[in-house]
Amino acid sequence: MADGFVSVSRRIEATPDLLFALLADTANHPLIDGSGMVREPAPAVRLSGTGDVFLMNMHHDEMGYYQMRNKVLDYQAGRRLVWEPVPASRPDEGGRYRWGYELSSDDPGATIVTETFDCSRSPEELRKAVAEGEGWRDAMTASLAKLELLATR
Repeated sequence: MADGFVSVSRRIEATPDLLFALLADTANHPLIDGSGMVREPAPAVRLSGTGDVFLMNMHHDEMGYYQMRNKVLDYQAGRRLVWEPVPASRPDEGGRYRWGYELSSDDPGATIVTETFDCSRSPEELRKAVAEGEGWRDAMTASLAKLELLATR
């Protein structure tokens, strides 16, 4: 069992700048999402720094349709993008988990992309529901494959 922090990495034949640009454009998030839960941004925005906020329409079989308000906590152009989602209908539930991407140049024209999910500060019931984050591993692996397809088409 993980400790609430899970990461998945993939080498992609694209530059860190190109990949970061794709990740920073919230219109691409439904195209990249490996969980099938992300529907569309409301509205799409191009993230430009720490503190930016974006809304995302979501769907989960058990929870139905809902919206998440995501605040960017770490923005390092070409290197790192981390945000904290909060249910738009329950803004007092912040600080429960974080999603992010880290990018590092591997060779000219290639990048190691690492997607992270951190629920280490989450309440026990949430950590249990997502198996300390391990419940997202397959979706994260799929997300990186989708990012590669988007970047190389």
